[in-house]
Amino acid sequence: MIVVFWMDHEAAPQGGAQARAFAQDALAEALRFAEELRGRRRAGARISHVSIQSELPDHVGAAGVADAPGDYAHYKRRIDPAIPLGRPSGDKS
Repeated sequence: MIVVFWMDHEAAPQGGAQARAFAQDALAEALRFAEELRGRRRAGARISHVSIQSELPDHVGAAGVADAPGDYAHYKRRIDPAIPLGRPSGDKS
C-alpha cells in the first residue's frame, strides 16, 4: 500500500492530519495526488507536510535495522595496504 499524508490547516487550526491510500501498483497516481496538494499549497491553501510512505509486501530485504549476519565481510580499511587505491595523477616520468 502507498499512502500520501498531509496536514490541512484549514480543516483544523493546529493542522488536521489527512491521509489517502493507494494500491501498491498506483505509485504514479499517488505522486500526481501529492503534486496536486503541493500545487494547492503554492496557490495559497494552508497545506503542509506532504509526504508519501509505502509499505510494499514484495520489497527487497527485511524490514527494519538489525545487526549484520556473522558471515558479513565489510572492511573499513584495505586488507593489503600495498594495493594502491585511486587513480594516478600528474606526470610520473
